[in-house]
Amino acid sequence: MTAVESRPAGVVGTSTVRRPFGARIGAFVALTKPRIIELLLISTVPVMFLAQGGVPNLWRVLAVVVGGYLSAGGANALNMYIDRDIDAVMSRTERRPIVTGMVSPREAVVFGVTLAVVSTVWLGVLVNWLSSALALAALLFYVFVYTLGLKRRTAQNVVWGGIAGCMPVFVGWASVTNSLSWAALLLFLVVFFWTPPHTWVLSMKVRDDYTRAGVPMLPVIRGNIGVAKQVVVYSWVMVATSMLVWPVAHTSWLYPVTAAVLGVLWMKEAYALQSRAKAGIVGAKLKEMRLFHWSITYLTLLFLEIAIDPFIG
Repeated sequence: MTAVESRPAGVVGTSTVRRPFGARIGAFVALTKPRIIELLLISTVPVMFLAQGGVPNLWRVLAVVVGGYLSAGGANALNMYIDRDIDAVMSRTERRPIVTGMVSPREAVVFGVTLAVVSTVWLGVLVNWLSSALALAALLFYVFVYTLGLKRRTAQNVVWGGIAGCMPVFVGWASVTNSLSWAALLLFLVVFFWTPPHTWVLSMKVRDDYTRAGVPMLPVIRGNIGVAKQVVVYSWVMVATSMLVWPVAHTSWLYPVTAAVLGVLWMKEAYALQSRAKAGIVGAKLKEMRLFHWSITYLTLLFLEIAIDPFIG
């Protein structure tokens, strides 16, 4: 039995854990939360195509992708450092690098700050300083406002904390135009209203984890029915906002058709979840993860259309 396996729940790993080089590299990559960054890039690159009105400079796209990854990775590493105590008591996060001892808390801080500095300079020099400032603002907001200020204090944590996850839209637009626009703001708001339902349905699945960690996620405070009602409300606002992009961004006919179809499918899932919650269904039969997985598909397809829209006659 290893030191990690014998570690009591809630105790962060120590230096006694074996730390082979390959595993250490993987652990530092894990600190950046690559799966989450994939979603952030989905809302960055397509916006560059829309802002350009065609294919943007591909070297610029690469610079934005690398810089965005480094910036978000730095924020995530610092988030894991701050949350290492609650990560240790949640089954969903108990294998994270700091908890297992594969990366020390000090190493995580140095790594996160280094990524923050490098990404800020990278975007400023290779793209422009507006996109650099926006990426840095997202990082600081995620670390100081969401992680330190909101997460452990209010059930509205992911509502306002989600602002950080919307900033890649601004970064993508600013990287091409060196400015912002009403179209960028509307796309920002689509992601803003998308974030709470996406996050809340996942937290319904792992509510016991958050209860054990003392994090006041909405399912812990309001229960399944209350969460489902809020999911429906935010879903309606999200879909309505997505439809406003068409006249403001002057997209082709394909965008409103795509947004409408995706919106109908989303609302179908949202109302189905609410019906199951009101019927008192719990456990696997609640099927809350159906909407979680669909939310990722929704955002991917909506922003994919945004990327190809400039090429539609």
